[in-house]
Order: sequence, then C-alpha cells, then structure tokens
Amino acid sequence: MTVQSLAHIALVVRDYDEAIAFYVGTLGFTLVVDDYQPAQDKRWVLVAPPGAQPGATTILLARASTPEQARFIGDQAGGRVFLFPRTDDFWRDYRVMRKKGVRFVRDPAEQPYGTVAVFEDLYGNRWDLVEFA
Repeated sequence: MTVQSLAHIALVVRDYDEAIAFYVGTLGFTLVVDDYQPAQDKRWVLVAPPGAQPGATTILLARASTPEQARFIGDQAGGRVFLFPRTDDFWRDYRVMRKKGVRFVRDPAEQPYGTVAVFEDLYGNRWDLVEFA
C-alpha cells in the first residue's frame, strides 16, 4: 500500500523578510526553517500554522526569481481561495487576525460544514479560515 502526503506547498512571494513578518508576525505561523542556499542565491523558508504537528504540511515561502514567477504573486489560484487553515476556535482566531489588520473579504458565515470567512494575505491570495462542525 502506498502512503503519501504533501510535505510543502510553495507560495510565491516578493521578499522573504516581508513574507516572514506577515505569516509569522501577523498570522502567528511558526518559522520552521530559514536557510540560505548560496549555490542558488535563495533561501529555503518554511512556515507552519500555529499548533501544527511535527511532519505536517508546511508552506515554502519561495521568492520569485523571474518576471514570469513575479506575475503570480498574489494570484496563485486565479482569484479563488487558495489555502484553508483549519482552526479549533474560529471566533478567537478571527478576532486576533482582525486586531492585527488582516483584511477579510468575506464576512464570517455559518455553513453546514462549519464557520468560515475569507481573508487575503499581504499579496492578495485568498484563504478560508475555517472551523469544521
């Protein structure tokens, strides 16, 4: 039987430090790794949502290195919601995020599957904050 999982999801960013400041400082993610790779003149930057277990999927903050890549900063999913952080307490996290200036583009709503609201990251990528029922 084959067992697979996602190790990392690449998120194209403009600048490593501004991305770290937002994901770690504003969203409360954990900085897992920040290693410089001199052969490619880039950094290997991994962040994980608050409370993520060891071995859980992380986000690779990948600085755009070409104009073609830079075109996708903030539009990784063509305007659709791109990532779906799950929380154990929607209203706690929603209030904290609002206080920290996170821009919500869709108000909280109760759905059959749980409570959800759409927010944008610093580049405009859309995320669903969701607490499943």
